[in-house]
Amino acid sequence: MHIGIARLASKANASMNDSRKSGRNVSLYLGGASNHFMRMKSFAIIAALALSTAISGCSTIGSQMFSNDYGAVNDAGYQLPRIPIEKVPRQFHRQEVNYDTSEKPGTIIVDTQNKFLYFVEGDGRAIRYGIGVGREGFEWHGTAHIALKREWPTWTPPRQMIQRQPELAKFAGGMEPGLKNPLGARAMYLFNKGGDMGYRLHGSPEWNSIGKAMSSGCIRLMNQDIIDLYDRASVGAKVIVM
Repeated sequence: MHIGIARLASKANASMNDSRKSGRNVSLYLGGASNHFMRMKSFAIIAALALSTAISGCSTIGSQMFSNDYGAVNDAGYQLPRIPIEKVPRQFHRQEVNYDTSEKPGTIIVDTQNKFLYFVEGDGRAIRYGIGVGREGFEWHGTAHIALKREWPTWTPPRQMIQRQPELAKFAGGMEPGLKNPLGARAMYLFNKGGDMGYRLHGSPEWNSIGKAMSSGCIRLMNQDIIDLYDRASVGAKVIVM
């Protein structure tokens, strides 16, 4: 598809050049032929833009760049399924946005009210991800840092969670990594001065929970998004939860 668009754009430009070189009558050129050239020129520009967009895997609206990268992924031997991203509200798709902050690049800012996570890039820009947050009674805010990063982590439910949900006792020793693991494809562990806070930035197979308050306090992202964030974020990075 990309090659076809490029060929059409090239053909349009060649047609315009050949016509200009042929020495056609000026009045003809300014008449019907000029309309033809204008249409061909417009088509060439549109085709070039379409090619650029297709190659990048993104679409741009105003100052926002949306990612279309939610297809199936083979990662460390696990086959992550395609996310039906068309069913996820557009505002929760991964996108680059204008974002004013005094925090330095690499900082992560979590807006629990609006269900957004921002990775600060600097120069007034950030990558924004849709997230799921803690349900009523499990909300929290504060400042932490990423102490550990894990690919395809083991999930161990906290003792308090097992008390609330006794059926989870079978995972007291840890649930093996996998497509059904609640931590998904990646996890980043949040610590503060007191040590492990028990909260994670993590992936989730439950893509339909994004934009909702359903977790026990952890910040969850779609698996394809947590992989993207994991590759950007560094151990030691500051995390602000508002």
